[in-house]
Amino acid sequence: MAAATTPAATGAAPQASASDIPSVDRVLNLADIKPLLALYGRTQLTAALRKHLDKLRADALAGKLIPADVDDSQLIDILEKQLAAASRLHLRALFNLTGTVLHTNLGRALLPDEAVQAVVSALTCPGNLEFDLETGGRGDRDSLVEDVLCELTGAEAATVVNNNAAAVLLMLNALAQKKEVIVSRGELVEIGGAFRIPDIMQRAGAKLVEIGSTNRTHPADYANAITARTAMLMKVHCSNYAISGFTRSVEVSTLAELAQPHGLPVTVDLGSGTLVDLTQWGLPGETTVRETIRQGADLVTFSGDKLLGGPQAGLIVGRADLIRRIKKNPLKRALRVGKLTLAALEPVLRLYLAPKFLAERLTTLRLLTRSQTAIKAQSERLLPVLQNALGTHYAVTAEAMSSQIGSGALPVDQLPSHGLVIRAGNATNGGKRHGRALDKLEKALRQLPRPVIGRIANDALWLDCRCLEQHDEALFSTQLQGLST
Repeated sequence: MAAATTPAATGAAPQASASDIPSVDRVLNLADIKPLLALYGRTQLTAALRKHLDKLRADALAGKLIPADVDDSQLIDILEKQLAAASRLHLRALFNLTGTVLHTNLGRALLPDEAVQAVVSALTCPGNLEFDLETGGRGDRDSLVEDVLCELTGAEAATVVNNNAAAVLLMLNALAQKKEVIVSRGELVEIGGAFRIPDIMQRAGAKLVEIGSTNRTHPADYANAITARTAMLMKVHCSNYAISGFTRSVEVSTLAELAQPHGLPVTVDLGSGTLVDLTQWGLPGETTVRETIRQGADLVTFSGDKLLGGPQAGLIVGRADLIRRIKKNPLKRALRVGKLTLAALEPVLRLYLAPKFLAERLTTLRLLTRSQTAIKAQSERLLPVLQNALGTHYAVTAEAMSSQIGSGALPVDQLPSHGLVIRAGNATNGGKRHGRALDKLEKALRQLPRPVIGRIANDALWLDCRCLEQHDEALFSTQLQGLST
């Protein structure tokens, strides 16, 4: 009779059986498990343990279980990693090295310290959200920011909702439901995420009247479209694209002249509206909200988290009688903002009252106005750190590049910047192997404790340093040193 074979005799790895798997109670009574119990609690730890032991039983039935899998120290190590991963918040801080300052997918504008402290206070203390401290009666939450908004824009009144799309929706529903709204065909933009002006108008219950052509619209186009059913003349700022060449659009002042004899309001969706002249800091020019009001707009809608540099919000400013009608609309309550948005918005708006310090104190403007010289010096400091972390598999260079403002603001304008460019292997490598190496590195950067987000283009991974502020540079460098590719 032939001798029975064993794992040792055949050279196969030793196996463990289901009977070797410890019970839940035995693991929970281990001395080394107590720190996890103290940190995560018995309920969460037990659930994770049961799930892992079920996996081990399945491995045993498949003949894949080995003694190391049921070792106490390995069990505890696995549980610790699983619980840490499960407890990690989904919304995490990261490094934005994409070159897009107002990146929609990364949260758009970063708030200045004044706004952060105001939000902390609103989170931890009761506040007068809708309480009038003068009279002791119920107040209006819009009053917390209305005065400063009117001072900054020259408007008579103001209200705030969740975002600019909500502002447009509310304005149209309140003033143009079952009526006609005249808009130039060249201004029927898609706001983002497939949200289009015609769709919003339809949901608001208004009827869109398109006039002009894609590239040219004349005053007569508006005048000829006005009927007894017209509710307003609407102008939409094309902030996320530009048409050049043989073009013409109608100014707000001309629209105001056309609308006045008919008693019609002129409304302007300014999109990423700015409150100040950006050219004073060497940035591309953009029509301000105040200028739009001065030109004759009766209502202006714009975002809070784009060029304004504040929290996500939609702001509506303009004539007091129209704002009152908007605020009486039932949708206003559904679209209103909470205390945290208002807490953040007010200090941001108040920074604009001292424009001399704005480029220093407003985070968005500070990032947009960083000099290429300063960014270059930073990227050159970081180059040896990153090259040392990546070794010889990648080549890192510090190079000039272009940033963009983002979020539909000034789409064709770019800002001179500098950063790190990573290429895989040597100059002779390329093709799919080259691309896989860059994809692997890009994923490794995203899996760091504080993820690093760059962009892949032209067979290289680009890390634009414009949004890497000096106070974050040390942490960024430390993470690079622990990078594993």
